[in-house]
Amino acid sequence: MNGQDHARFGLAGIDSVANWNKHFTVEGIDPNGNPQHVWYYSMVGNPPELGGTTVFNAPIVPVSVDLRNADGTPRFVNGHRLFYDVTPFVQPTVMSPVFQNSPYTSSDVPTQFTDAVQRAEFADRMRPNWHTALNPSVKATRTMVLIRGTYRFALKADGSCCLFVLVDANTFVNELFPSTFPFDNSTAVGSAENAGDITTKDISTFLFPNTYLYTQNDPVHHCCILGFHTLDLEPGVPSNGNLLRLYVVNYSSWISPGIFNGGFQDVTALSHELSETFNDPFVGVDGIHNVTPFWLAPNGNCQDNLEVGDVIEGLPNAVFPITLNGMTYHPQNEALLQWFEFQSPSSALDGAYSYPNTGTLTALSPPQNFACKP
Repeated sequence: MNGQDHARFGLAGIDSVANWNKHFTVEGIDPNGNPQHVWYYSMVGNPPELGGTTVFNAPIVPVSVDLRNADGTPRFVNGHRLFYDVTPFVQPTVMSPVFQNSPYTSSDVPTQFTDAVQRAEFADRMRPNWHTALNPSVKATRTMVLIRGTYRFALKADGSCCLFVLVDANTFVNELFPSTFPFDNSTAVGSAENAGDITTKDISTFLFPNTYLYTQNDPVHHCCILGFHTLDLEPGVPSNGNLLRLYVVNYSSWISPGIFNGGFQDVTALSHELSETFNDPFVGVDGIHNVTPFWLAPNGNCQDNLEVGDVIEGLPNAVFPITLNGMTYHPQNEALLQWFEFQSPSSALDGAYSYPNTGTLTALSPPQNFACKP
């Protein structure tokens, strides 16, 4: 990213979402263990100093889960087929504060959750009319087929599927993303790309019904991933000048009440992932994702990236209840850029390090060595 630290039109040589670049300076240790003091970052939309509204198409691709026997035939338990339909969770997601406007202290007009967080982050430099908005549209529902041995499940009280489903993370990723180009329709992402339901200019959500991931083949001790944001990297084609195509996507699970502690429910995961997408759209791609000095969060997470949700997950007051359209939603509070900059005092709205609840994160991480080692 050298030479891109103040690029109005974002990173060159890629086909992806509109973005802008800047940097901050603070002493820290880079991912290779070397001292570093200049840290570059990219964020979606337009620079706050320029003002105006950037609108991203935000496709929502619902994904139902079909739990099969080992031989691939439909599986039944107590006479009920193990098919988890995502449909009941789609409209509540669309009507949530992630995609609908509600009032926040960072904006003089009602706005969406992710925009409100960004405006708090850049309150000292934004023009009053600066906004980054998501335009949601529901696409055709896809189905993920899982073979017995790669998943666990719990039934509802009436014996039907499902209260929740746990899926091996490696299996899930392989079933979500296309493995070849040109795409085939065997995966949800590949099918959506083929159909034109998502494009490289969109911020796309793949919405699942209470579907959580476990790692290390251990759903008891290594669970649960509720969502992640990432990229599907695909080669260029003549129609885009053969530029590398970066599809900005997230998997997020709807969370029904009572499954997790700490108030995590409904759109907690989605708000977390989309806030992180706004702050680090190119996560995981060496050379362009947002590296920061190593930080140690109050929840014990040690990381070196601009992942604004990871700092706060699991803390007291991690969620920020918002009543909208007759339902109380629970988006997650997010850490602000100033926390990753080790900035004191914070230049964010009200001198905060978190938002919308400015009291969730009140102190900086102590300076950290490589991987937070003593």
